[in-house]
Amino acid sequence: MELHATTILSVRRGNKVAMGGDGQVTLGTTVMKSDACKVRRLNEGRVLCGFAGGAADAFALLERFEEKMRDYPANVPRAATELAKDWRMDRALRRLEALLAVADGKHSLLISGTGDVIQPTDGVIGIGSGGHYAIAAARALLAHSDLSAAEIVRRSMEIAADIDIYTNRNIVVEELEAVS
Repeated sequence: MELHATTILSVRRGNKVAMGGDGQVTLGTTVMKSDACKVRRLNEGRVLCGFAGGAADAFALLERFEEKMRDYPANVPRAATELAKDWRMDRALRRLEALLAVADGKHSLLISGTGDVIQPTDGVIGIGSGGHYAIAAARALLAHSDLSAAEIVRRSMEIAADIDIYTNRNIVVEELEAVS
């Protein structure tokens, strides 16, 4: 699945986890909006969720994930797994083309419509058309700087925005305390 129209990045460093998203909404080859907010706080601010893909599809999945978080409020991996199962098995949901990046104090997860719930080893998640550029920049900054998680997210997103035409520099970064 080739997703365009955004970049979402999540990074863990020390006792923080940060997630950022750009603000660009693209329709075909036209920028329709430059200040969309694609990163949300859920579960009374204890969970960060970013989405990439079709806007309507992403919002539908975000709503479903919020429902799963109400069912499993203290267990983000379980809520993510239940969403992935529904997404894969439900005929209507199966057609949705989007990805979710989710982070709480303990877990960073990528949730896909193919039933995948992936927790990266290094705590770095990038999704959307500029996700790979942002991941590469974040990994380099993690290895070769003392920047905070939020600063790494912002600078990596700026690098992705300079490369990817579907990503802009109107970046929103949210941060949580991480639990060891």
